[in-house]
Amino acid sequence: MGAQLVAAAGASPKLATPHYWQDACLHLSKKDRVLKRLIPQFGDACLETRGDAFTTLARSIVGQQISVKAAQAVWDRFAALPRRMTPGHVLKLKVDDMRAAGLSARKVEYLVDLALHFDAGTVHVKAWEDMDDEAIVAELVAIRGIGRWTAEMFLIFHLMRPNVLPLDDLGLLNGISRNYFSGDPVSRSDAREVAAAWTPYCSVATWYIWRSLDPLPVAY
Repeated sequence: MGAQLVAAAGASPKLATPHYWQDACLHLSKKDRVLKRLIPQFGDACLETRGDAFTTLARSIVGQQISVKAAQAVWDRFAALPRRMTPGHVLKLKVDDMRAAGLSARKVEYLVDLALHFDAGTVHVKAWEDMDDEAIVAELVAIRGIGRWTAEMFLIFHLMRPNVLPLDDLGLLNGISRNYFSGDPVSRSDAREVAAAWTPYCSVATWYIWRSLDPLPVAY
């Protein structure tokens, strides 16, 4: 079920890009006038995965309900605390140090719970490649602090699933508002209607809509 990964040219072996990206861009350019205009603006840039499930989920938790810029600043401070970003090392951190990095008390609790799940092996990391999107979402939302949005970010940024439409994402809704509705507010229903033309590459379309708001790619 999972996307086949190909190593990005000149990149670290841990950085990979989706094999379907070029096909997706051709499909979206034919089906959607906005994306036909947007896609060429970003050259060869595309979705990349760091290849580390725990780090991706931790970054998603840190990024909840704050701006991309603020999330990066907090993450940089938090990531400097453990010797390595692993569940075991995170569990050894002091709460006061995590709070001093800019994490709320609740996000500290969420990160510790995430680390506990990974450390105890209660998430089926090796099985995810063969599970469908909804089955993975169901497993992830059982972890404290991981809601549907965070699970969908994981599907996009770690597993690089091609057809995820994160309707809870404010950036996506804002981008659809700006690009399709002249800035007027849009509902989830409006967004779903626009995205009907994107299937089976909603993840790719979403990535370009995000880029239209912020040219710097988001990564988790």
